[in-house]
Amino acid sequence: MPEKFVVDGESVRGLANLLEETGLTEIEYQVGVHRIRVVRGGVAATIPHYTPPPAPVSVSTPSAPSVKAPAVGESVLSPMVGTVYLSGEPEAPPFIKVGDLVSKGDTLLIVEAMKVMNPIRAPRDGKVLEVCVKDSKPVEFGEPLVILE
Repeated sequence: MPEKFVVDGESVRGLANLLEETGLTEIEYQVGVHRIRVVRGGVAATIPHYTPPPAPVSVSTPSAPSVKAPAVGESVLSPMVGTVYLSGEPEAPPFIKVGDLVSKGDTLLIVEAMKVMNPIRAPRDGKVLEVCVKDSKPVEFGEPLVILE
């Protein structure tokens, strides 16, 4: 018979506080076969040891030609989880727009993480092909922010 798993409320509250402090969207803690996953905006749940196999991938037919093809170029990825801002102030114009030429080191946008504003700089000279994010929206680590030609 499997051992009984008791959820410690203080541990769950501690994990939830850690989410707030770090700006993460979810955190998982495991001891042996027992896991606790806390998701911001969701419900904390225990996950059984058994993980079902992924659902089969359905093959879809190609959509209409009106679908925009992704820009081909170098993606500038988010180095952290946070909130993206396209300008330095709410009423200011954005740092960049599609078609702009940027130089290495130019500020492309800002990612706020844990109340710290982190400028995201151009890794090289290039032309902005696409701005992949919306102002004041959350971004995840590794998410494409800008595509440079």
